[in-house]
Amino acid sequence: MSRIVIEGLLAAFPKLVGLDKQHTYFETENVRYVYQPIEALFLLLVTTKQSNILQDLDTLRLLSKLVPEYAMSLDEEGIERANFDLVHAFDEVISLGHKENVTVAQVKQYCEMESHEEKLHKLVMQSKISDTKDVMKRKANEIDKSKIEKTRGDKGGFSSMSSMGSGRLDSIFSDLSISQGGGNGYGSGLGFGMISDFDPLTTKAKDQSRSTVTAPPKSSGMKLGKSGKNQLMESLKAEGEHIVEDVKPTGQTREAVPPSTDPFTLTVEEKLSVALRRDGGISSFDMQGTLSLQILNQEDGLVQVQIETGGNPEIIFKTHPNINRELFNSESILGLKRPDQPFPTGQGGDGVGLLRWRMQRADESMVPLTINCWPSVSGNETYVSIEYEASSIFDLTNVIISVPLPALRDSPIVKQCDGDWRYESRSSVLEWSILLIDNSNRSGSMEFVVPPVDSCVFFPISVQFAATSTYSGLKVTGMIPLRGGGGGGTTPRFVQRTQLIAQDYQVIAI
Repeated sequence: MSRIVIEGLLAAFPKLVGLDKQHTYFETENVRYVYQPIEALFLLLVTTKQSNILQDLDTLRLLSKLVPEYAMSLDEEGIERANFDLVHAFDEVISLGHKENVTVAQVKQYCEMESHEEKLHKLVMQSKISDTKDVMKRKANEIDKSKIEKTRGDKGGFSSMSSMGSGRLDSIFSDLSISQGGGNGYGSGLGFGMISDFDPLTTKAKDQSRSTVTAPPKSSGMKLGKSGKNQLMESLKAEGEHIVEDVKPTGQTREAVPPSTDPFTLTVEEKLSVALRRDGGISSFDMQGTLSLQILNQEDGLVQVQIETGGNPEIIFKTHPNINRELFNSESILGLKRPDQPFPTGQGGDGVGLLRWRMQRADESMVPLTINCWPSVSGNETYVSIEYEASSIFDLTNVIISVPLPALRDSPIVKQCDGDWRYESRSSVLEWSILLIDNSNRSGSMEFVVPPVDSCVFFPISVQFAATSTYSGLKVTGMIPLRGGGGGGTTPRFVQRTQLIAQDYQVIAI
């Protein structure tokens, strides 16, 4: 079938769809149209008149289930964003004009294209790269030690020390370890190392140590009264090495997060993806939530979770395939289909996913934060006024509003700001941060001035925030032990963590 014929069939569909509203299919002389409305759009399947109508309807039903899995919103803009993913998914369903015997889960697995051979190849390549780096580090150590030995032999001051401390210097050299592969890069005997040897967790100490490094002084030989440690450091500085003197990791940089001591930890997390229009209204809205369970001890795995939802009719809940769906629908209890099978345990990862939910419709009053940006050009300057309005439903923390700016020589002139601001010159972004938005500051504004530019430069505006309340209002009311028939009369101790985060929250120009 040529492209011209396909375009002709698609062009004729809008004219024919209104002829018979009692059915979702109609026939012409050569083809049969089978369609299904999806909000304001149509999912269309064009077949021959000899095809089996029941198989066509089954194919159409499977395709309609795939569309919400890949499109964030069921409108024209959402479909355009996911067009490539939808084409690949549809191609897995229909092959050479015939339907494949696949399910939605199988199609998603095929589209992810995960390959065991590819993962094994990446692991082998990573191992080779690590081995090569180790060889390079050993060669670098040998070169550095040879330089130090050469410097010690060339300077007369070192020969004069042979009678009063050469043994001590030799022991220092033997204990010295200048390596890039260690965790902290410190010498085992001296407590100093190269700047590049610092662990990424100690970046604060690294920045402080750099500020204290000065240009290497002119060498004047070894002077009596100085320790061998100072002479060794001066020798390294003479070779052009940057030395950090007595920098040790602080307790704050190495502070480890204490492991959870609660037997059960349940995490309610909702991720929000919203696109707000510049002139008002919502372009797209998608909220996805999960409930996960983390069990500390293996003997506590035989439990069920009693929950309570907020009753929002726009939210659709889906349980894990191993969860008893009928028990959840009737009693709001999350338990395995096999009661004698325990939940997986351990502190690694994010726990076991029990429940998922999604919400794709909301009006502007339910959005946690709305942003209004008003640029206006006056003479040789552009005055930009930005204001936010927060919903009374949520108290937001760590709010960061990032406004893109044109390339500037100097930072923008901020006239007024409710909160703090920071200009990132590399990315040319002005960040407006508010630590907490509650009933005391549901609205705020910021004004700044930049050179004259087009108003579209200030979009899209990105927003980050977190909240401890959610759209679903899901709460865990208790844990039901199954071991021993639930005797004892005590409810197991558990802790619930709830958060709403802005995963992709923007204000767009269109």
